[in-house]
Amino acid sequence: MGRHITIFAESRGSELRQVTYEALQAAEQLARPGDKISALLIGHGLRARQEALLATGIHELYVLDHVTADAYEPDYTFQVLKDFYDQYKPDILLFGHTAIGRDLAPMLAAHADSGQISDVTSLITSDDSVLFKRPIYAGKAFETRAFSGALPWIVTIRPNNFKPLASLSPCMSGTEVNGYIRSLPTPASSLRSIVKNVVQRMSGSIDLSEAKIVVSGGRGVESKEGFKPLEELAQLLHGAVGASRGACDSGYCDYALQIGQTGKVVTPEVYFACGISGAIQHLAGMSQSRTIVAINTDPEAPIFQIADYGIVGDLFEVVPLLTAELRKVLN
Repeated sequence: MGRHITIFAESRGSELRQVTYEALQAAEQLARPGDKISALLIGHGLRARQEALLATGIHELYVLDHVTADAYEPDYTFQVLKDFYDQYKPDILLFGHTAIGRDLAPMLAAHADSGQISDVTSLITSDDSVLFKRPIYAGKAFETRAFSGALPWIVTIRPNNFKPLASLSPCMSGTEVNGYIRSLPTPASSLRSIVKNVVQRMSGSIDLSEAKIVVSGGRGVESKEGFKPLEELAQLLHGAVGASRGACDSGYCDYALQIGQTGKVVTPEVYFACGISGAIQHLAGMSQSRTIVAINTDPEAPIFQIADYGIVGDLFEVVPLLTAELRKVLN
C-alpha cells in the first residue's frame, strides 16, 4: 500500500497562494509509484479554489468550507487539521514556510509525536532515502537532514524555491480516486480567541514573500517620501517593496515590509537593495536571492560583498534613471 502525502493548501484572500503549487511540486518529488497525493483546504467560499486544486490532478481533496473558517485563527484551524490527521493519518504533510505554516506545523508535529524539518529549499531523493536541504546560520551555510523515525513526516518549504506545479504528471494523477472530494466536519469555535477583523498590511497586491522581484529601501531613503521612487520601480517590474529594519525603525515604512532575521525571508529572482548597508541581520532575509543589485553611496558598504551588480551612487538619482531605462525596454 502506498503512502498518503498531503499538502496544506494556503490561501491569500480568495485565491490559492503560489506556495500551494510549490508544495505540490515537492509532493510529486517525494511520491513513489502507488502513493496518493491529496490537499487540505480550509476557508469559506472555496468553490473556485476547489476547482483549481482538482485541475492539478490530485487524488483527493479534503475541504472545510464554513463561515467560521473565513479568517485564519490558530486554535480553530489546528483543530480542523488535528481532526483530519487523526481520521485519515497522512504519512507526509507539506506546509509553506509562511506565517501560517510556521504556526501549524510544529503544533501538528507535537500532536503526532513526529519529527519536523522546516524551511526546506530543495529535496535530494534516491531509491532508498530523501534528504531535505535547508539554510542555517542566517543563510551562510546549508545542511541536509533526513527523518530517522517512523512516519509521519512534517515539512515546511520556503516560498520561491520550488517551481510551481500546475498539474501532476500522468503517472501520478491517473488513479481511480482522482478528484474525490471529502467534506470535513466543522469543529466548535475556539473559546480562547476569536478573529473579528483582519487588517492587511502589504506593499501592494503582490505578496512580499512570493514576489519574483523585490525593491527594498534602507535608512538611505531618508523619509517616507523616499520610498516613492522604489515603489515606481517595483510597480513597473510587477514586484513588491521591502525594507530593512533600519528603515522601519526610523518610521519610514510599516514593519510589515521588513526583510531580515526578525522580518520576512524572501528569495526573489531579482533583489534591489537601495540605500541598504547590508547588516548581517538583513542579509539573513535576502541573501539567497537569485540576483542582487545594490545601490549605495558608500563603496565600502557590506552589501556589495554579496551583490551580483553594484552601483555606487545616490539612489534618488540612480533609481529614477533605472526606472526610465527599464520603461523604454519593457514598453
